[in-house]
Amino acid sequence: MAQGEKKGFIARMLEGKERDENYARSTLPTGRWSLFWDIFKGRFSKLVIVNLLIIVFCIPLIAVYFLRYMMLVGQGSLLPSNSLGVGWPSVPDIAGLEQQMVLSTNLLWGAFMVVAALIAGIGISGGIYVIRNMVWTEGIFVANDFWRGIKINFVCVLQSTLFYGIMLYLFTISIDASSVVVATGSGNRTLMVISQVFCYIAIALLTMMYLWMLSMGANYKIKFFRLLKNAFLMTFGMIFHNIFFCVLMAIPVIFILIGSFFAMIGYLILILFGLSYMLLVWLDYSQWVFDKYFESKREGGKVNRGIYPKVGKGGAQSKAVQQYEAEQAEASKIKSDLASRPIKPITDDLKVYELPDSFSREDLKKLRESKEAIVEDTAKYAEEHRADEKYVVYNARFEQPEEEEEEKGAKGKGKKKGKKEKKSGDAEK
Repeated sequence: MAQGEKKGFIARMLEGKERDENYARSTLPTGRWSLFWDIFKGRFSKLVIVNLLIIVFCIPLIAVYFLRYMMLVGQGSLLPSNSLGVGWPSVPDIAGLEQQMVLSTNLLWGAFMVVAALIAGIGISGGIYVIRNMVWTEGIFVANDFWRGIKINFVCVLQSTLFYGIMLYLFTISIDASSVVVATGSGNRTLMVISQVFCYIAIALLTMMYLWMLSMGANYKIKFFRLLKNAFLMTFGMIFHNIFFCVLMAIPVIFILIGSFFAMIGYLILILFGLSYMLLVWLDYSQWVFDKYFESKREGGKVNRGIYPKVGKGGAQSKAVQQYEAEQAEASKIKSDLASRPIKPITDDLKVYELPDSFSREDLKKLRESKEAIVEDTAKYAEEHRADEKYVVYNARFEQPEEEEEEKGAKGKGKKKGKKEKKSGDAEK
């Protein structure tokens, strides 16, 4: 900005002060935490758009869940009372009836939810592609990149979602069946409670595996069973980190579970940016893991995408910028043959003689003469323009280093010659 230029009130509100620290290089994200906040604040509108696009594909899943809930509420209102002599008809024992109702409902609607989850997986495949590019700080066009992400990640995400949906369905049915046994007292109560606890733990671990399958599938081309194995290893190998970041990304859901006023906040967050927020938290965290354990170990791996680690003091440039400048400096030391001499542009009628299908010695002579004419014309052009300023300036950059190398070589030969003469003199003595 020119010195002394005055900005209006709206401009000051939008741009900030001229020397605001937000414009300093030192405020660029230097870690995964700062990158998360930089994306969340700087690209919040895009996060909202991505979230709404994902929700469109989640409508069938929401509809199935709502219908299941309404069926449970309707059946619950029809449950008879177990008070003898009050009401008609009297039911002497309804132990386990509610649990059996939940089990039968989940058997049907749980299968529908697996199918609806596959449709939601289409939206997730586009969302993880856009969020991943945000984490890499690449330029994005939300709509175009969303559909591109669906094409790229469609198979991987649907395979992972189908596996997660089926396993979640089986564990849920197991919990419901155990609840029926516990309520009716028809089996070992302790064993059933232990099985329920095991199923809840398995669901939590399965959810972590599913998240790892999404993040690894978005970054690497891995076959399903290899992806499943790697997700299993990452789930248990980073278990404490996984738990922390799962809790962090589940904040909107935690608000809903608390209920009351917090439930309204949780639903509002989920509708506006909740799903994008969850993907951003997990993909940012998983990218840190990939940098630490994968990218830094393999040759040519790209580490610290999207962040600007500082070296030295006083806000030194990032390593990426320093490496780029070093490469440019090395490239400028190499003399280019094309830039150091004049090359005649193709602006005249000089052409290489084309031989006919049946040619004679005379045709070969014309071919040779046409080539010689082009070579002579090119050499003449180069001689006429050799003294042009751009060639003189460019070649002068390399003349001094060459002269210095020749002087060093001459000095080296002189020293060697002096040493040889000294040795021969000592030998004569």
